[in-house]
Amino acid sequence: MSAFMSLFAELVGHIADLLDPLFHASATAAAIVLFTACVRLLVHPLSRASARGQKARAKLNPQIAELRKKHAKNPEKLQKAVLELHRKEKVSPLSGCLPSLFQLPAFFLLYHLFSSSSIGGDANTLLDHTLFAAPLGGRWKDALADGGVFGAQGLVYVGLFVIVAAVATFNYRRTKAQMAAAPQAQQGGDQQVPGMGAITKVMPLMSFMTLFTVAVVPLAAALYVVTSTTWSAVERAVLYRDMPGGAGMLATAG
Repeated sequence: MSAFMSLFAELVGHIADLLDPLFHASATAAAIVLFTACVRLLVHPLSRASARGQKARAKLNPQIAELRKKHAKNPEKLQKAVLELHRKEKVSPLSGCLPSLFQLPAFFLLYHLFSSSSIGGDANTLLDHTLFAAPLGGRWKDALADGGVFGAQGLVYVGLFVIVAAVATFNYRRTKAQMAAAPQAQQGGDQQVPGMGAITKVMPLMSFMTLFTVAVVPLAAALYVVTSTTWSAVERAVLYRDMPGGAGMLATAG
């Protein structure tokens, strides 16, 4: 693990060196953003496959509605029938989770790198690299202790919080619009996966949890989260633009 972390640290350092003429003291922060973009590009085929799967599930809504009528008094049979329909049509109700799962290793790699005081027996010099005034190895609580919310470091976090709040609001409005435009899809989804009903209720609010993540992880990992979340919002708006509520939310956001 130590050798792998050393290689990753060298990779981040090399990318930062390439970006130094443009970003100077914030070159390492820019390298993290570029690294995140590369990860998202690698995961993009899974995102496209997830979008195709969700569109395929949406086309099954009329059949699911019929099954709901047929098995209205027998939830167990309804659930089995819906799952059988998905198996027959080769549609997975959980395919949308794959893009997020495949990104977790990259996030934890950055988290570990910028939480470790040493790498391979040597001091971790990356911790002292900064995004403007804020060190990449620091956290929001450190910024609050050094100047408060509107101090030099605190303002960096304020900027990140504003971006996250804007993206979360966009996702909230878009998700609510899609759920309102396709209630049958939500009802069918509630039946096909146990516990999905509760998840559906809180789903529009999930994006706001990113604010908490940004506040508690090292700034380098927070940059990954902010960049990835923003990428996801744009990517989903494009991939799902022809689904119910998608085009409307694009117009509203624009």
